[in-house]
Parts: sequence; C-alpha cells; structure tokens
Amino acid sequence: MAAVRVRQHQQQQVQQPITPPSPQPTIIRRKKTNQKFEKTMLIVLVSIVAVLSVLVLNKQAAIQTTSMDIQKIETEAEEIAKKNVDLTVRVSELSTYDNIWKKAKELGLTQNEKNVKVVPGE
Repeated sequence: MAAVRVRQHQQQQVQQPITPPSPQPTIIRRKKTNQKFEKTMLIVLVSIVAVLSVLVLNKQAAIQTTSMDIQKIETEAEEIAKKNVDLTVRVSELSTYDNIWKKAKELGLTQNEKNVKVVPGE
C-alpha cells in the first residue's frame, strides 16, 4: 500500500503544470531625506565654488590694475629724472663766467671796480 501511495503522489506531481516563477522587479528605494540632503549639499558646494572663483578673478583684476598703475608711475619717474639731468646740465652751461658776462652786457651792465666789495673766503 505504501508503494501505491508513492505512485499516486508522483503522478500528482507530474500532472501539475510547472510554471516558472514570475520575476518581480526589484525596486530600490532611497530615502527622500538623503536625496534632498545630497541635492542641498551639491547646490551649496557649487555656490561656494562659484563665489570663490569670482573672488579670485576680482583679486586678479585688482592686481593687474595696480601693476599697470605702478608701471605708469615708474615711466613718469624715469622721464622726470631725465629732465632733471638735462636741466642740471643746462644750469651748469649757463652759469659759466662767459655766459654771465654776455648776459650782463646785453642788459647794459658794466664792470665798475669801485662798486665791487671783496669778502674774505671762509
């Protein structure tokens, strides 16, 4: 009798149609708080990078402007130094005895030894 039961049991198993299990899609759910936090942190990071880059560009522009101003002032100082050298040479040329004497004659001055007072040198 046991053999009959085993056969019946095997026939029942064979008669049942075998259906493959239906695959259920695996859904990975993320917590919404993490997504919001990540988006917020990303926005904050991008904002910080943008602000810092603007500040760096602003400082570089200020440095460039200052460098140009310094260069202009140095050029002006060199020109003034050249003019000073030229004027010093001109003063030394005009202060020679011959030039002074010519200018005095043009103005109608004469040399009068009675009006000359000699001061002893130190």
